[in-house]
Amino acid sequence: MQKPSSKLLIILAFFAIYVIWGSTYLFNKIAVTELPPLFISSIRFIVAGALIFMISKFLKLNLKITKKQLLNCTIAGFLFLVYGNGVFVWALKYVDSGFAALLASTQPLFVLFLMRLIDGKTMHTKSLIGVSLGIVGMYLLVSQKEINTQEGSVLGIFMILTCVLSWSYGSVFVSKADLPKSYFVSTGYQMIIAGFLLVISSFIFKEQWISPVNWSTDVKGSMVFLILLGSIVAFTAFNYLLKVVSTEKVATSAYVNPIIALFLGWFVLDESLTLQSIIAAGILLTGVYFITSRKTITTKTKI
Repeated sequence: MQKPSSKLLIILAFFAIYVIWGSTYLFNKIAVTELPPLFISSIRFIVAGALIFMISKFLKLNLKITKKQLLNCTIAGFLFLVYGNGVFVWALKYVDSGFAALLASTQPLFVLFLMRLIDGKTMHTKSLIGVSLGIVGMYLLVSQKEINTQEGSVLGIFMILTCVLSWSYGSVFVSKADLPKSYFVSTGYQMIIAGFLLVISSFIFKEQWISPVNWSTDVKGSMVFLILLGSIVAFTAFNYLLKVVSTEKVATSAYVNPIIALFLGWFVLDESLTLQSIIAAGILLTGVYFITSRKTITTKTKI
């Protein structure tokens, strides 16, 4: 039995990865219209990581880390934040935020395949139905002429799918990895390490660094949201959930995030939605539901 306080914490953590992360697609899209993508991510994670360590020090949390834990934090930081997020933000230059969120909703499919390969877990009937629907939905989504004729859209779609694969493998990896006991401290290490790797990547790709003084008000607001809520709050909640509930349940955020992202993209950025996209979204998210709702999933704790 979970204590009431633990249940409340789990509910709040799910709210963070559902709603806050669903909003980050919009704010990343706003930021990447003015700033280089790797530069955005490096600033975001270095500042967020530094704030996490300052808060951890104030709360007197144990910041010690073993060599094994440091290596695991580096691997997780690369999979989630350097590739999974940094490249994803780059792809937003060519793909609408709502559309990108729908592509990201395929994460449970990737997680399922990876768990089948790594753990040898059998795929049950609901999972097979979900995978089939997911493939159909994905085909309808990416086969639209309106999308394929946009410059760089095909490359953007491909890179987003590789990011989803990276994030999915990271989810499976973190659920078993030896990391600092404090989810907050673990998040801090992952972000600081990823931030510096992104700085190196930004210089390698010769991105132009722009002073915050020259950022527009919208970009400044977006970066504050991404750092405080998208990084510190939501990513800590994500790391916490990976340790206390099943990986499959954490992956359910993949069919809530697109709804939030699609609405915000339409409402704030006037992103258009085709009928085919809406049908594809319905089929794809139904497939994700079948995968994540199967009764045979073994959870670490009950929500």
